[in-house]
Amino acid sequence: MHDPTAILLVRSAMMVLLFAAVSVVAQDGPRARDLGIPFDGTPGLLNAITDVAGVEVGFTTLISSSGKQVVGQGPVRTGVTAVLPRGKEDPDPVFAGWYALKGNSEMTGTTWVEESGLLEAPVMITNTHSVGVVRDAVVRWRVQHGGADSYRRRWLLPVVAETWDGELNDSN
Repeated sequence: MHDPTAILLVRSAMMVLLFAAVSVVAQDGPRARDLGIPFDGTPGLLNAITDVAGVEVGFTTLISSSGKQVVGQGPVRTGVTAVLPRGKEDPDPVFAGWYALKGNSEMTGTTWVEESGLLEAPVMITNTHSVGVVRDAVVRWRVQHGGADSYRRRWLLPVVAETWDGELNDSN
């Protein structure tokens, strides 16, 4: 059995990620509490989502070429972020919900989250044109690591959210 407080914290963190659908970046400026915005509870040691026991976050940044952007040639300045609410070793789902903060963002897997109230795979965040390939990669990764077959069924609908990085990156 998992700690109900940790589950609530993870659920809250996942909601924030799903609401924002932005990539994880280092923060040099003041945090919300520093600006006087009140939150219940006490921040963890790092004041980060990874302070919640069991949560793992991974990312890959892809950078190649430089200079003026030429469609289909680069430069590439993009990446992908994965948030695993129970880490790589625990396939149990977590309670989840979602909300469309703005109308034109793409996010796969939300119909199943809405229907079941569960998140059963990592939340992935990537650029607009990579949503499909990242979704396929999550399914492949899950199958290779005891994925969908270890659940109640033989299929998986991962959550993959997009963020537009076209001003920095040749997403084509």
